[in-house]
Amino acid sequence: MNTIPSIFNERQINRTVLGGTEQCRNVQMPVSVLLLNSSGSHFRIQMLENILKCGFESVVSMETDPQNYNIESFSRRFPSVRFIIPLEETTEGDLINIGMSEIKSEYVLVVRDTLHLPPAFLLPRLAQRILHDGQFCIVPRLISEEGQGLPVQFIPSVARSRLSVTPSAAVTDGMPTLYPFDYIGLYNRRKFVQLGGFDYTITAPYWQNLDLALRSWLWGDKITLSTSFQLSYAAETPAPDMTANLSYTRFYLKNLVPRYKADHGVIPKSAFFVFLPRSGCGFFETVNQFRDADSWVRKNKFRFRMDAKYLIENWGKTE
Repeated sequence: MNTIPSIFNERQINRTVLGGTEQCRNVQMPVSVLLLNSSGSHFRIQMLENILKCGFESVVSMETDPQNYNIESFSRRFPSVRFIIPLEETTEGDLINIGMSEIKSEYVLVVRDTLHLPPAFLLPRLAQRILHDGQFCIVPRLISEEGQGLPVQFIPSVARSRLSVTPSAAVTDGMPTLYPFDYIGLYNRRKFVQLGGFDYTITAPYWQNLDLALRSWLWGDKITLSTSFQLSYAAETPAPDMTANLSYTRFYLKNLVPRYKADHGVIPKSAFFVFLPRSGCGFFETVNQFRDADSWVRKNKFRFRMDAKYLIENWGKTE
């Protein structure tokens, strides 16, 4: 069993780094781009050219295919772009953690190669306006390949004693959302690091994404929507896999079980007997999972500002 990481980028992953030998030109905002590449897009050259025209501080391209022999030629053509190739199996959260560790900007825009990124897709004046309050994450409006607005507002509730998340495509500027869809968003890098980044022991993308997002809320940060910032998919929109597996178990223990008492978070001892018949694990594995989560909560107990019950009951009213 992998122990829950207690610090940012605790897992060091072997990787190859190409490019990044020059500084980006005409920098106009304290924002870097972290590009997640997964599809081998034929529009990579045009995409990188458009990104570099926006005035970002730096650009990091995370590669998932170490056999892509075009990367070396890309690095020569775009010397200001840093291409990072993990040499071992990684989660998407791992990729973002690695990218965040390579970037020094105040803010980081996480995007994918499955998005359509035209010239000037983020203007400096817009970036300045939507980042003024320094919150953890700003989520853009997302449009499907067919031109339809996608659900990007996610509202938490409780149904039959379980967390339920309701998606909505009807968005208002500044409205809270539980998490950024498909990891896409403008992140405050300092807060990302303080939160510990993505938990690599949660391997299912949906639960890994939701884990960091819910932790940010429970530890006093915010995730909101921007209707003035919009991105469109150039490929089929991914469908999240919400299967309740071992990743869900770890998410549940870290985020839904802790209670906020006086000035700190705590996992009640009685919670074990509620968890035991629901864990889906053998007895000894259940004990290990519970102990690991309890140890993690105790290490971070004074980081909590609320528990999930309070957040859900006061959703939309939290400041």
